[in-house]
Amino acid sequence: MSDAELIILGIETSCDETAAACVRGGTDVLSSVVSSQVDLHARFGGVVPEIASRAHNELIIPVTARALVEAGLDGSRIDAVAATTGPGLIGALLVGVSAAKALALTWDVPFISVNHLEAHLYAAFLEDPELTFPLVVLLVSGGHTMLVCMEGHGRYRLLGSTLDDAAGEAFDKVARFLGLGYPGGPAIDHEALSGDPEAIAFPRSMMDQGLDFSFSGLKTSVVNYVRKHPEVSTADVAASFQAAVVDVLVTKARRAAAEVGATALAIGGGVAANSLLREQFLGACATDGLHGFLPSRSMCTDNAAMIASAGWYEYRLHGSSSLATGANPNLRLSTIA
Repeated sequence: MSDAELIILGIETSCDETAAACVRGGTDVLSSVVSSQVDLHARFGGVVPEIASRAHNELIIPVTARALVEAGLDGSRIDAVAATTGPGLIGALLVGVSAAKALALTWDVPFISVNHLEAHLYAAFLEDPELTFPLVVLLVSGGHTMLVCMEGHGRYRLLGSTLDDAAGEAFDKVARFLGLGYPGGPAIDHEALSGDPEAIAFPRSMMDQGLDFSFSGLKTSVVNYVRKHPEVSTADVAASFQAAVVDVLVTKARRAAAEVGATALAIGGGVAANSLLREQFLGACATDGLHGFLPSRSMCTDNAAMIASAGWYEYRLHGSSSLATGANPNLRLSTIA
């Protein structure tokens, strides 16, 4: 069987989404099922690891079964099973890894360990297989903010990362402080629509300093400003905060692309669904003459299609993974430099 016909079942349980998907040839999504736990965690203002693990345990079988049904497949047609082994919440990861190994053993097919961060990079190729290297990806989520140069499949250079809070984490913390609820990203995005992004001059931390990020100081600035000005419009605070985050993200992404001579610039991760970031990102790419890629919003958040895609490339490059491979909550992106 040719590589283009290989069908990978992907399983994702790194945080609060239970997901399964079938992908053929690395880019042809036959099914993608995601069961979100947002409602379970909303009243706590963030993800509770124990609740997430229990929910994954209850949902992993029906979600996987639905992915197979929607793809019109049964186990005999699956050529390999890929699962996120890290980074993420250890209890949540163990549910997905255990399920994937059990299926691989049952069907006598290879098991493929997938790095969640690497999968976010491959989300771009699911929707735009013609992306060319070198490609700079701005990966922005609740747990990570980083700039990665993809020099080829499986060949990455980490150009910059956050020194404290990730962008998504800052969104969640500011939204919680403003009483806007959880998850913070969509809440801030919605509130900002009726605000003035220039109302408050929040700081752009490390704007002119390399390619690393820092958002902790910005979050503190928001808290201090609101406490000193309790009458301030929440919409103006949200809009001004969002503008500060996006300004830094887009500026550094453009700088990174220029420094490595990238032909294309892509974004990924949950924060990539932010409307202002998407608008500013595409505008910057047009100005700089870069091929800019925006994933669909369904591919921004955690999903298993990107796991299956990354698993397909991993299998082509390195073959199957050992069944002794365990979950690693602190797994890092393997780089070439």
